[in-house]
Amino acid sequence: MSWSQVFHTSCLVLLVHLLCLEAVPISLDKTKVNQPEDKASEPPPSDTGLHYDRYLREVIDFLEKDQHFREKLHNTDMEDIKMGKLAKELDFVSHHVRTQLDELKRQEVSRLRTLIKAKQDIEGGNDMAVDHQALLKQFEYLNHMNPHTFEVEDLDRLIKSATNDLENYDKERHEEFKKYEMTKDHERREHLKTLDDEGRKKEEEHYEEMKKKHADHPKVNHPGSQNQFKEVWEEADGLDPEDFDPKTFFKLHDSNGDGFFDEQELEALFTKELEKIYDPTNEEDDMVEMEEERLRMREHVMNEVDTNKDRLVSLEEFLIATKKKEFLEPDSWETLEQNQAYTDEEMREFEEHLAQQEEDLNQKASDLQKQRDELERQQEQHNQQVLCDCNALLLCGIVLFDMS
Repeated sequence: MSWSQVFHTSCLVLLVHLLCLEAVPISLDKTKVNQPEDKASEPPPSDTGLHYDRYLREVIDFLEKDQHFREKLHNTDMEDIKMGKLAKELDFVSHHVRTQLDELKRQEVSRLRTLIKAKQDIEGGNDMAVDHQALLKQFEYLNHMNPHTFEVEDLDRLIKSATNDLENYDKERHEEFKKYEMTKDHERREHLKTLDDEGRKKEEEHYEEMKKKHADHPKVNHPGSQNQFKEVWEEADGLDPEDFDPKTFFKLHDSNGDGFFDEQELEALFTKELEKIYDPTNEEDDMVEMEEERLRMREHVMNEVDTNKDRLVSLEEFLIATKKKEFLEPDSWETLEQNQAYTDEEMREFEEHLAQQEEDLNQKASDLQKQRDELERQQEQHNQQVLCDCNALLLCGIVLFDMS
């Protein structure tokens, strides 16, 4: 099983589950379930979204090749990994792997220095000296004081940074979505200001019509409920809902066969629900909002089912969840149109921030215009002075000529 198959969950999840677990065979009634076709190759791994994603992948790929590291990992629990005990095993990794890790780190430091220089060039600081050591401090996933060799501290930093960054990734996505929604509403309001009364009325009527059309969709099942999974079982798997079996369902949709639902596998289960609400061909449906809805559904199920908070749902956790009242008799699910992404106060502060940004830009433009006018004035004075000097020299020349 490849490390990269569930890489996007978190660095710790990768380290524990991708090396220590083997695929679980699926036992199904072959008269009811179509056997999957052999795959020529595994799908490419999902990008974590981290700016050091490639570096993280390559480090883990090389560590996977060392037998000693794999064996130690098998006997290391999650808390010990967080405390840095696994990172100390780097001292016993083979010389060949250590050499490759050293080269990876040198390449990563070089990449960061190139990015710093490029940013400086863009900001107009071509003639300024760059203190790379000071600027590299912002990249906490490696020890910038030693740019040449990959040490225990580098692995410890990488594990802790990736875990922390991935845990905050969903929160950052929500904040980005909130800004997206506020920007969209702000631009709509600004557009209305440019219209006359009749045009504004038509635009408002069209807006309300689109909202109504978007809200007019079939009932959405509560994510992670029996009804939701039964619908997948029937429509996606082609099986009789009366024969629904949670264990069989889990194994059917554990696409990489590792005995866990990772975040990607969970999100795939919500496709049928999302198709009830969003259609890319409809004007009223926003695909950015669809992805936010998918994220909300996945987070909800993870919060309900992932009891040990390792960003994976094990078969045991899944089966326990299917016996709960929330699974059998869930509350109704409120979709995004029923939950505004921002408050009125947040919108007010957002528009004040935009207004301040516009004021600052206008002030900068005004200052630049004044500087330009001053330069032109000075140039004009210089030209006038040069002209006067030329006339004076010419006059002197004429006088001297007459005197001779």
